[in-house]
Amino acid sequence: MNTNTAPSSAPSAAPLQRDASQPLAHQLAQRYAERIRQRLLLPGARLPSVRECARHHGVSPHTVVAAYDQLQAEGLLEARRQRGFFVRETRARQAAPALAGAAVPRQVPLDATTLIRGMFGTDTTRAPGSGVLPADWLDIGLLQSALRRAQAGSPDLHVAYGEPAGDARLRLALTRRLADLGIQAGPEQLLTTAGATQALDLITRGLLQPGDAVLVDDPGWAVEFARLANSGMRLLPVPRHPDGGPDLAVMQRLAEAHHPRAYVTVSVLHNPTGSSLTAAQAHTILKLADQHDLLIVEDDTYAFLAPEHTVRLSALDGLKRTIYVSGFSKFLSPAWRVGYLAASPERTQRLIDLKLLSNLTSNALPERAVAHVLDQGQLRRHAERVQQRLDAARTRSVALAERAGARFVSPPRGLFGWIDVGVDTERLAQPLLDAGWLTAPGVLFSATRQPGSLMRINFATAQTAAFWRDLQRCVEALRGG
Repeated sequence: MNTNTAPSSAPSAAPLQRDASQPLAHQLAQRYAERIRQRLLLPGARLPSVRECARHHGVSPHTVVAAYDQLQAEGLLEARRQRGFFVRETRARQAAPALAGAAVPRQVPLDATTLIRGMFGTDTTRAPGSGVLPADWLDIGLLQSALRRAQAGSPDLHVAYGEPAGDARLRLALTRRLADLGIQAGPEQLLTTAGATQALDLITRGLLQPGDAVLVDDPGWAVEFARLANSGMRLLPVPRHPDGGPDLAVMQRLAEAHHPRAYVTVSVLHNPTGSSLTAAQAHTILKLADQHDLLIVEDDTYAFLAPEHTVRLSALDGLKRTIYVSGFSKFLSPAWRVGYLAASPERTQRLIDLKLLSNLTSNALPERAVAHVLDQGQLRRHAERVQQRLDAARTRSVALAERAGARFVSPPRGLFGWIDVGVDTERLAQPLLDAGWLTAPGVLFSATRQPGSLMRINFATAQTAAFWRDLQRCVEALRGG
């Protein structure tokens, strides 16, 4: 028997005993229950379909249905409409306290928080679906030097609250940074935050209301989908073309039918497709925003990986209808939670008030350190080195992916690749996780949670030939060998 034909989540023990006193359905249910209790199948793992499981064990579909019913009755399994059967998070596991410093449980990334938790506990060399740069790409010496200079020049930063709008020196440096991108903004239009994530959260809570309709890119970043949905917004997915911007005809129809309040987008090096807006697309989006009174939230998280001349909506609009969001955490260090937003003076003041109510001020010391590396041109030189390294990594990852049979849906650009592997990547995630690889299935980037054969890779962390060999092996197994 070719073992590659077995579903990876199916028990691989000896054949079921047809002459035993226990019914076949009970035997099958007990085998799955044992794997679940031993944490060999983690919460969120998807079980084989009824037909696959029946074929693997040589039993009837009726037997498998009875086994799955028994597991559901025991609280170990849940059925999801039109998607299959999944291991359930039990109350006992939910109540178990997390030990300080304990490793993050390895779990199939079925939602944004699971993917992020997995990234926190996984070596980036084993996380081709990661969203961050490898640690050895970051310039630790640069960070240490900047912190020493910030401490020496302003010892009061240790003992006083920072400014509500953010460090004044950083905001001044940011005006010059934004001018390089064609965005004209004075210090009074800038607000620093604990990473771009907090900036987006402040915008959601301060400028939108529960029940508002919001246009979002689809595919797009699952964290933003979750943030908006948890705040009571109605998501209106706009298909993102693989090689460019949003489907403008669909956007127009949605705007006319639903009167959305805002459009949230990654316009440059979009996550996950890597595409960027053209000037023509950007102008059309801004015209549509004028027609329908849309607020545009432009998330430029990957700004330092893109050419400065790349079109930004905020540059064309002059921050009238746009709010520009960016940060340094992904590029300098995930530990440095330094982000910012630029908006009209009125919107900025409103968001400063909300920031005061949320956490008073942001951390002045790392903000001053970032101001130093911006002022001295060190950040620009670091960006050039990272871009050169990323170019080489992208070339290698693309070659490995294509050799493994993957097809790039979008032209490879920036940090992420959007690939089609030919099988359901939500199912593929489990055997790859069993082999030690954390991936990012396409369902994570779907506003409507649609499964499919797409997945995101990080060019910087997907350079390992072993990963692509394992992916090819697992794909073949899911296809039936």
